[in-house]
Amino acid sequence: MSSAVTSKYLVTGGAGYVGGVVAAHLLEAGHEVTVLDDLSTGFKEGVPAGARFIEGRIQDAARWLDASYDGVLHFAAFSQVGESVAQPEKYWENNVGGTMALLAAMREAGVRRLVFSSTAATYGEPASVPITESAPTAPTSPYGFSKLAVDGMITGEARAHGLAAVSLRYFNVAGAYGACGERHDPESHLIPLVLQVALGRREAIHVYGDDYTTPDGTCVRDYIHVADLAEAHLLALDAMNPGEHLICNLGNGNGFSVREVVETVRAVTGHPVPEVVAARRPGDPAVLVASADVARGRLGWNPSRPDLADIVRDAWAFARQREQGRA
Repeated sequence: MSSAVTSKYLVTGGAGYVGGVVAAHLLEAGHEVTVLDDLSTGFKEGVPAGARFIEGRIQDAARWLDASYDGVLHFAAFSQVGESVAQPEKYWENNVGGTMALLAAMREAGVRRLVFSSTAATYGEPASVPITESAPTAPTSPYGFSKLAVDGMITGEARAHGLAAVSLRYFNVAGAYGACGERHDPESHLIPLVLQVALGRREAIHVYGDDYTTPDGTCVRDYIHVADLAEAHLLALDAMNPGEHLICNLGNGNGFSVREVVETVRAVTGHPVPEVVAARRPGDPAVLVASADVARGRLGWNPSRPDLADIVRDAWAFARQREQGRA
């Protein structure tokens, strides 16, 4: 975890899923936290108790960022792949333009530490797995390209202006932590979609392709618990060096197939989950699994919740809590 000395951090996008969990971890470690979020995709109730909340855009970060902050953790990005294909300009304006404004505000204020929420989507369809940080980057969507562009901007900022930065490239984040869980609208992630079937909100789960060259014919993905992910961000704050931009994959290094996820949801919830096999989706790789050796070596990070059932169990508790709130 991070050092015992209390620090002050700005968490952009801290009303969202991952940003909210990271903000909670920072508070639990004794740090002072300000959340900046425009609530376009986040939820005010997702801001953890004890954090100062500012409703605003990252493009205007200079209004609030000053030299009293020790660093920024940046999660304020749009992240829907399909939407990015239909509206690429939205992703360039927010993800890229917004980050440019944030970097300028940090430079002006003299805030020289940054942890950036990047993504495995920067790699596109990998030539081999597990995927290392040296793998070629070939995004297949404007979303992936926007994140890769920001990684490039951060590298330049570190070299030219001495920024200390870490980009964390997530694989499939899942699970829940406290009051923070997945609540995307529309929902596109597998585990919450399968849980919607268990809750009776969806008739069946669509399995897109069952003829891949995998053990059961369905796609394999690397799932990481959101709490493990959050812990990596705190470790990153202590591992960064001025003038260096470190890039780390975050994943368990183990893959679970779509059918394994469905079976685990059945076991955890005790509910039947009907499947409907559909055609493959264009661009879906058969296997996406991370090598997290850099995160282990440089950050000292070791995920403590690698079991898929634990991830599903926490997500299920959150989903039921939300369902009861709707009643």
